[in-house]
Amino acid sequence: MNQMRAALYDRYGPPEVLYEGKVPVPDLEPGEVLIRVHAASVNGGELAGRAGKMRLVTGRRFPQRVGIDFVGEIAEVGPSATGIREGERVWGFLGRTSSGSAAEYVAVPTRQIALAPGNLTPVQAVSLLGGGTTSITALRDKARLRPGERLLVRGASGGVGSVAVQIGKVFGAHVTALASPKNLDFVRGLGADEVLDYTTTRPEGLGVFDVIMDTVGTQHPAYRRLLAPGGRMVAIAFDLENLLTSVGYLLGSSVHGSRRVRFFSGNPRHELFAELTRYAQNGDVRPVVDTVHPLASIAAAHRALEAGGVRGKHVIQVV
Repeated sequence: MNQMRAALYDRYGPPEVLYEGKVPVPDLEPGEVLIRVHAASVNGGELAGRAGKMRLVTGRRFPQRVGIDFVGEIAEVGPSATGIREGERVWGFLGRTSSGSAAEYVAVPTRQIALAPGNLTPVQAVSLLGGGTTSITALRDKARLRPGERLLVRGASGGVGSVAVQIGKVFGAHVTALASPKNLDFVRGLGADEVLDYTTTRPEGLGVFDVIMDTVGTQHPAYRRLLAPGGRMVAIAFDLENLLTSVGYLLGSSVHGSRRVRFFSGNPRHELFAELTRYAQNGDVRPVVDTVHPLASIAAAHRALEAGGVRGKHVIQVV
């Protein structure tokens, strides 16, 4: 077993640059395990990377790979890797700057995985992984959301927003969600207390919030003004059409003013995956799968996410 199937691209560009090709099966370093991937998801940051909008970070070495999260089965345990056995089903992330989980195999350190929820299929589980770990970090660790506080979620039908609505309710917040007209009932079904059409609702008409979770990346100043004194806004997306201005604003607003903005680069570890596993097995959060695509249709999956209107996650089923 020297080669495996993987999603690749040889140049930056539209979704059509993606294809299924062959690459070597990764070798194991001490402390790593080899995972046979069952499913991965398509994340918004990958679209920007593939299009070349992040080339200062991603560089010009090709072919490049896509996919950062995965659910799969332990195929081999490397030297010094403990606490895990072959055949166990796990979920996890590649490193902060790594990609390539849209493939048959990945090699990862054991600190970056945990046992996957036993009550969910791989496709269902991977739809929760990125949104769940991001939402827990954003709402609990960065915003310190408290029971009874008013939470606004922008982009509430997407891969992160749809789980943030559910996590917000787990933490006892009153959740107001913004979504497109066709997704209002969908988001209401996730447990939001109030769901509003973002196409007809202007920021100044929304009221005041203790916490805002922004998954969209635009109009940060307008939404920041909705924060109550001492309010917290967590932004997990930039305005890619005005990247330098967007990044500059978030950097400045993270250190100035009483209404602070937090942002972070997610790099979850075992403990966070394990916590999300408990929420999933207890039924506190439920899967949010939009469409399942085979690995060979990776370009179609990216095209569908770029088209917008998504409900939860586009998932790549590898096996």
